[in-house]
Amino acid sequence: MSTGTDPARGALHGLRVVDASTLFAGPMAAMHLGDMGADVIKVEHPTRPDPSRGHGVAKDGVNLWWKTLGRNKRTVTINLNSDGGRDAFLRLAATADVVIENFRPGTLERWGLGPDVLHDRNPRLVLARVTGFGQFGPMRSRPGFGTLAEAMSGFAATTGEPDGPPTLPPFGLADGIASLATAYAVMVALHAREASGRGQVVDTAIIEPILAMLGPQITRWDQLHTVQPRTGNRSVNNAPRNTYRTADGRWVAVSTSAQSIAERVMRLVGRPELIDEPWFARGADRARHADILDDAVGSWIRQRSRDEVIAAFEEAQAAVAPIYNADDIVADPQFRALGTIHEIDDEELGRC
Repeated sequence: MSTGTDPARGALHGLRVVDASTLFAGPMAAMHLGDMGADVIKVEHPTRPDPSRGHGVAKDGVNLWWKTLGRNKRTVTINLNSDGGRDAFLRLAATADVVIENFRPGTLERWGLGPDVLHDRNPRLVLARVTGFGQFGPMRSRPGFGTLAEAMSGFAATTGEPDGPPTLPPFGLADGIASLATAYAVMVALHAREASGRGQVVDTAIIEPILAMLGPQITRWDQLHTVQPRTGNRSVNNAPRNTYRTADGRWVAVSTSAQSIAERVMRLVGRPELIDEPWFARGADRARHADILDDAVGSWIRQRSRDEVIAAFEEAQAAVAPIYNADDIVADPQFRALGTIHEIDDEELGRC
């Protein structure tokens, strides 16, 4: 990314962000801003630190989730629910461009730190409020986590095998999407501030950004009165599209979103006659014949190693990817070329 500034400083150098949020969307939004050079000050309670410090796996007592969410941040402890803590936070907010918080609606107001108070102290402040259900509505005061957003957004209902239960992701998907949406909204508010001279309040409800990522499900319901079914790894829009096991016990994923790619795949696997079928010309029609196409592709792949499959697909200019775990990711030359993974010297973990 070209920033036009000193690359060692980052595009957001000079921007101060106060991160007064915890698990997970709020701290991750602050993390994104910090990655781009913002000065992020993490505020934690003196006796109840961020729960991510004890969440998930650890090495030698050092939590790895905290290492991820806490990167590029400086930490202070403030008890916001005290007179001294309130005054300290107001002094800190007066120096900030952005404050990110995820307390239940009404909590900041109860502590005397609501938007009106913060903007009275710092009119240019952007206040980002990240909660499960937003600042308004009948569910505003309920505990809200990404899992509930994955359930309410339609994600779980459309994920899983057709004859299986709704399926949740094994990681904070909704939180991650909400963190990106919050960081984006913060940047929009900062841009608007340049024209108005005043900061805004960003209200992120975690149930909303993931809903926006799920495509036209609401329009489909409105116009066709149907809902998207669970289809496992298959798609209702094209086929073949699935995961397939190779002869050496590994897995690959195949996508044929483009008609030309679908045709190349069928020629590659030795079934060119299927291209001439009337139903092959449209992705949705191919999806209705997924059993035939999956059998053709799967049987061909089962007879070859993963490397052989990848090489053959590459030569045919067809779309395939290996199913990776973390060990594969860090060794992959494409990720290396992109500079996706960075090694740093950490005072607790060493070189990582």
